[in-house]
Amino acid sequence: MNRFSVVLALVVTVTAGAGCSGRAASEGGGEVTELRYQGNAGAVTPAELAEGLGYLGRVRLRWVGDTISGPQDIQSAATGQTDFGGAFNGAIVKLRASGAPITAVVSYYGSNDVVGSHFYVLSGSPIKGPRDLIGKKIGVNTLGAHAEAVTKEYLKRGGLTPAEIDQVELIVVPPVNTEQAMRQNQVDVGALGGVLEDAANAHGGVRQLFADTDLFGSFSGGSYVLRDDFIARNPNTAKTFVAGVAKAIEWTHTHSKEEVIAKFKEIIAKRHRQENASTVGYWKSYGVDAKGGAIADQDFQRWIDWLTTEGEIKPGQVAVKDLYTNRFNPYAEGAVS
Repeated sequence: MNRFSVVLALVVTVTAGAGCSGRAASEGGGEVTELRYQGNAGAVTPAELAEGLGYLGRVRLRWVGDTISGPQDIQSAATGQTDFGGAFNGAIVKLRASGAPITAVVSYYGSNDVVGSHFYVLSGSPIKGPRDLIGKKIGVNTLGAHAEAVTKEYLKRGGLTPAEIDQVELIVVPPVNTEQAMRQNQVDVGALGGVLEDAANAHGGVRQLFADTDLFGSFSGGSYVLRDDFIARNPNTAKTFVAGVAKAIEWTHTHSKEEVIAKFKEIIAKRHRQENASTVGYWKSYGVDAKGGAIADQDFQRWIDWLTTEGEIKPGQVAVKDLYTNRFNPYAEGAVS
C-alpha cells in the first residue's frame, strides 16, 4: 500500500479551505509574507540561510518545530500545516501521484563527490556486501524516502530477490542518534550524511559500506515544494522565496567553507532553540551542484521510472512536467523576470 495514500483525504480537505483560513497576509489583504516551516535541529537549511543573508526581502520564516522526515515535511505543506516543505524527490513523486496539489520549486539538497547519503558499519563488522544484509537492521531517518530507495536499489543490484530484500529490516532512527545506535549494536548499518557522517568518522571505528553516488552518480536529491493554491494566490512571495533560496545555494558555492560555517553558527545563535551547533563545523556542502538549485527532468524521471518498476506507482500515473517548475528561479531558463 502506498504510504502516502492515507493523507489524500486530508490534503483535499485542508487545501480546499486554505485560501480562507485567515492566515495573516501583508497589510491591505495582499500576499502572505510569513512562511511557516519545519527545521532541523543543529542545522541551517538553505531557506534559513537565505533569510539570514537577507535574500528573502520582506518575506519572513516562522519556525513551527523540527522534523527528521522529508515525507512528513511535505505532507505538512500539502495539508496546509506549513507553507513549504522539503523531501526526497521520490517522496514528492509518490505524494503527487496520490493526488496532493504540490509543485517542486527548487532543489535544496543533493549528493556529489563531497556529500551524500552513505551507509556505514562498524570497522569489525562481517558485513561486506548486499547479501550480508539479509536478516540485518539498517538505521534510516524515515521510511519511504531517500535512504529506503537507495538501500533497495543497492540490494536489487546485488542480486537479492524481492523475498530476500524483505528480510532486510529498515529501522527509523533520528539522524543524530544513528551513530550511537550503530555503536551500541541496535542496528547493523547506519545511514549517515553531511556533518553527522564526518563526526562519526572523526570518532573512528566505522567504515563505509556503500554510497548513493555509487549507484546514481551526482544528483539533486530533494526539492522544496509549495502548494499549487499557495503559488496561485502568492506568486510574488513564491518568487521571492525561490529566488532567495537559489541565491543562498549559490552563496555557498562562492564563499569558503569557513565563511559558510561562521554564518551558520551566527544564525543558530540568534534563533535561541537550545540546540547543539557543534556539528555545523563539519559542514562541506548542500550537495546541490545545479546552479541555483534549478531542477531538471532527470531529477524526477529517475524516481518515476524506479517507483514504476517497484510497483509503487502505476505507469503514466504522474508526468514529470507536472511535478516541478523553474519559473521562479533566476538561475534557470524560462524564469519569471
